[in-house]
Amino acid sequence: MTFEAEVIAWLPQLRRYARALTGDHAWADDLVQDTAERALARWSAFRPNSNLRAWLLTILRHLYIDQLRGRRELAVDDESAPWRNLEAPHGEVDGLVLRDVQRALYCLPLEQREVLLLVCVEELTYQEASSALGVPIGTVMSRLSRAREHLRALLGEEPRGPVRGTHDGPAQPHKVAPLKVVRNR
Repeated sequence: MTFEAEVIAWLPQLRRYARALTGDHAWADDLVQDTAERALARWSAFRPNSNLRAWLLTILRHLYIDQLRGRRELAVDDESAPWRNLEAPHGEVDGLVLRDVQRALYCLPLEQREVLLLVCVEELTYQEASSALGVPIGTVMSRLSRAREHLRALLGEEPRGPVRGTHDGPAQPHKVAPLKVVRNR
């Protein structure tokens, strides 16, 4: 497969990530187009046998941040927020839940939203997300944990402990023992 064909094959995933970042279809499509254009123009910068998807997502993220800086919109004002225009399908509870999740997603700080989208939606490994974001793996894990907790709080859910399955029914949360203080001698 040629480099161009590989880039084209990743366009749907780039579009999904861009739409989740921006909340705006036109802006997302422009970002994807700019990403593809930059990748094809700088194909020689791509290291063979590395992850093309992570490289493309990195380019898209950098373009997004540059555009945010250019617009001076690092924070979205609640009245003009992208989720204000989202409509849930009529008569569908799932549509309402999706709208609530979208609203909560856009309330997350950019760093948390990015890592949540890369790991949970785009299914990148922690290492791939680390490379795409240019941060250590521990930072990815920390941001992801904070993003999940923040989302739970925004959606009004109780914090959850680890989940265990039972033979009698679905998985149920169980109580987590308090942390024990360990001293180094």
